[in-house]
Amino acid sequence: MSRIIAGAAGGTPLASVPGSLTRPTTDRVKEALFSRLDAFDVISGARVLDLYAGSGSLGVESGSRGAGTVDLVEFDAKASGVCQRNADLVNGVVGRKVVTVHRSKVESFLERASLDASWDLVFMDPPYPLDEPALSAVLAKLNAHLAPAAVVVVERSSRSPEPAWPEALERFAEKKYGETRLWFAEPSVPDAVQADEAVDEQAEAAGSN
Repeated sequence: MSRIIAGAAGGTPLASVPGSLTRPTTDRVKEALFSRLDAFDVISGARVLDLYAGSGSLGVESGSRGAGTVDLVEFDAKASGVCQRNADLVNGVVGRKVVTVHRSKVESFLERASLDASWDLVFMDPPYPLDEPALSAVLAKLNAHLAPAAVVVVERSSRSPEPAWPEALERFAEKKYGETRLWFAEPSVPDAVQADEAVDEQAEAAGSN
């Protein structure tokens, strides 16, 4: 049985989706993932988006650990019902509505999102049958809703190729855990901005000499 690992609701068992249509992230992988995210210091107060949420375990873990808001997006009726049970659990412990469940297809949710909607941390654990062009199309839709320093985590089979990142996203890390591989990406910094930052650093260095 999966559980919330740490935070306000740490140790609490989570409801699971019946059947074999979903592929829950194991507690081992989840613990390693959140250890890395803690090192990145991206959870506290973050706006979190969990796409293809399944049971919502990654999103509610974020809520338990101090995220500001969490949106779980799941289309399957049984899975979205489990998401709601797990969201209610964390919201009850935290004492406010941190986690919100959206029963929707991922593509439709991103298309409907307001232009000013943005997230700091995004989890994507799509079903393995989702092909690479479809995944790339979702990443492209997501890109318009990422905060400047956002982190995107894509969970795939270790046998799947690296996602085809849209031009405005770039991979900065990846890690394999048995049959699971995690890809970490962030918004690209335009060349012009990088050049300006380099000039500023050179000017600061010259001024300190």
